[in-house]
Amino acid sequence: MTVTHQREPVTGILRAMALDPAVCGELVHAARSRSPEVARLAEAENRRHVTALVTAAGQWAATFDRVEEQNFAAALLLGSDRAGQAVPVTAVLRGVQAALTRAVEITVDRGRAAGITDGLLLPAVLRLKEYGDAVERHVVHGYRTAEQGAPHPADGARARVLRHLLAGGAPPGPDELARAGLRPGSVRHCLVTEAAGPAHARPPAPGAAARTGSPCGDLALVEGRLVGLCARPPSGDRIPPGALAVLSPAVPLDALRPVYRLCVRALDIGARRGWHGMYELTDFAAEIALADQPLLGTYLTRGLLGSLDPADEFHRQLALTALTFLDHGRRLDQTAATLFTHPNTVRYRLGRLQQITGESLTDPRYDGRPGPLATLHWWWALTTWLRPDPDPGPDAG
Repeated sequence: MTVTHQREPVTGILRAMALDPAVCGELVHAARSRSPEVARLAEAENRRHVTALVTAAGQWAATFDRVEEQNFAAALLLGSDRAGQAVPVTAVLRGVQAALTRAVEITVDRGRAAGITDGLLLPAVLRLKEYGDAVERHVVHGYRTAEQGAPHPADGARARVLRHLLAGGAPPGPDELARAGLRPGSVRHCLVTEAAGPAHARPPAPGAAARTGSPCGDLALVEGRLVGLCARPPSGDRIPPGALAVLSPAVPLDALRPVYRLCVRALDIGARRGWHGMYELTDFAAEIALADQPLLGTYLTRGLLGSLDPADEFHRQLALTALTFLDHGRRLDQTAATLFTHPNTVRYRLGRLQQITGESLTDPRYDGRPGPLATLHWWWALTTWLRPDPDPGPDAG
């Protein structure tokens, strides 16, 4: 079968998809939803590879029937990078297959919308399936080549140990730890920061080791993030400019894996908030606990704010004022300054919120619930209600 009669329309659709950021976003979502191991990587890391694959597919559309001219460098690089990040090959393929399936679905939808009949779309779908099979083969080839000892840009003894220590695989033995500069039985802070690759890591400034008492060591790429283990908290010059970093308390090496996962969770939450700079992991304690229980947040929102209408801009203004009031320690003057309004306006809005919801942010409660707990519930409900895109939780795609 060929697509001779409808080659140009189908080619145009594929090229348009390659240039459409929304298509890339859908493929990233499909891959992360299908493969939890892929979802643990930084979303920017997933998007980087998907963008490269979609761009290659757009170029492939121009040589629709000439297999020998097709370039699978992006697929080879994807396999090599995932091997270096210790992501199982089966998990990689689950993500690739999910993205390819979604790409076919989008192609069919767009083709039908363009008036191409199913009978003429079928050959294009079959050719896409052939292309997808070739992508999978090259991903596996890149993965196996990296596994068999081909050097990885981010590799080295310390990088390999960090990936096995934090992200998966058999825990490294004493000799491996020693070669990576880690003493068995020692305690370390876990530093996790966002970056597309190790080239973004800044070397320590002259004298930095003396100022901090102990260097953090080389930052290594783990699951698409830069990670280091520090004997003492590092200075800020270890962080790429404008990046967000999370530092854990010092824990034994064999307790680092769950701590690393918490740091990753904090990094993802902070990135969605647009934060940058270095933060302690404990700075995110409430955010992580609340974000990982979205159902409870929904129930609290219904109970406390069920009378508010999300489509009503005035109601949103009331909720934002209430949240700002809580974030500033219930201080009217600071809330007003933050919102560029008058304290009396803040007082009025809080009063209107009480009239609508039947609950008060300012009066003491007499139902036996402690004041701090009531405040927490209010903050949780308001944060959930105002958030445009609910936090998907740690295991979502």
